[in-house]
Amino acid sequence: MTAAIVGASGAVGQEFLRILEERDFPVSELRLFGSSRSAGSTYRFRGKEITVQQLRHDDSFRGVDYAFVSAGSDVSKEFAGTITKYGAVMIDNSKAFRMDPEVPLVVPECNAEDALTHPKGIIANPNCTTIMMVVALKPIENLSHIVRVHVASYQSASGAGAQAMAEVQRQYADIAAGREPKVEKFSAQLAYNVIPQIDTFLENDYTKEEMKMFEESRKILHSDIRCSATCVRISTLRSHSEALWIETEKPLTPGQVREALASAPGVIVQDDPAGKVYPMPLFTAGKDAVYVGRIRRDIACENGITLWLSGDQIRKGAALNAVQIAEYLINHK
Repeated sequence: MTAAIVGASGAVGQEFLRILEERDFPVSELRLFGSSRSAGSTYRFRGKEITVQQLRHDDSFRGVDYAFVSAGSDVSKEFAGTITKYGAVMIDNSKAFRMDPEVPLVVPECNAEDALTHPKGIIANPNCTTIMMVVALKPIENLSHIVRVHVASYQSASGAGAQAMAEVQRQYADIAAGREPKVEKFSAQLAYNVIPQIDTFLENDYTKEEMKMFEESRKILHSDIRCSATCVRISTLRSHSEALWIETEKPLTPGQVREALASAPGVIVQDDPAGKVYPMPLFTAGKDAVYVGRIRRDIACENGITLWLSGDQIRKGAALNAVQIAEYLINHK
């Protein structure tokens, strides 16, 4: 089997390389693609050096079975036809096709079977914050239909890319040295600050990031769930966290929710407030699971449960989820 990574030099592309090797993904040939800037770079995979090819409209994807694409929505839109021309399944990490009715939007723990029908040869990877949220919501939805969710996200600097992560590190260093910190990647200084905006604002005063959580959760869960989000950038370097307030049709106890989450795939419960045990991005970075804690009744809502979660947005929020989709397809041929 032959696989390809498009955007191989980026943060998610590099994570694809690590995850494919870690999980012993059954690939005999791996092809790497990137922009003209990254073409010619080499990366090691299973002891061999692989050279990045420049992404072009040619026959380079002939013989490719699965293409993991993380190079931005413009690239995905432009090259989708080239990538899928010879039968490759394109698993796309951008927002380009997420809401296309002919493109499944898949989180394997929630709706893996949707991946089996992909008429355009494309399967979309959801937004990272949506992925982690629905992994935690699905076991609760199985107990009682979720009517609505309010969520506040706490998203790390690396969610805006490697340069953004470097910027916040430089800002802390500059402040410590008495220098004026430079602001380039964010709308304001992020060091010693939080910014209540991720992506651009829409006419309804929600950001695109916040509306993704509303729209994508409904498509993934096949539900009329209503999600109201406030997405916030914080100065941690890796792993996103979320606070969720969940209203269900039937009342649920924290014990029921805790038990359902503890037995759910892709979830690890860390919930011992007395022992100060709860998920934190410092410890969830580099891990595969979505970690959940602070499970309790919502004292402001009769049928409400509230919880806290944290997970690595580059792994489960991006590369790992895409690889799990491919693994599901391989196992269900």
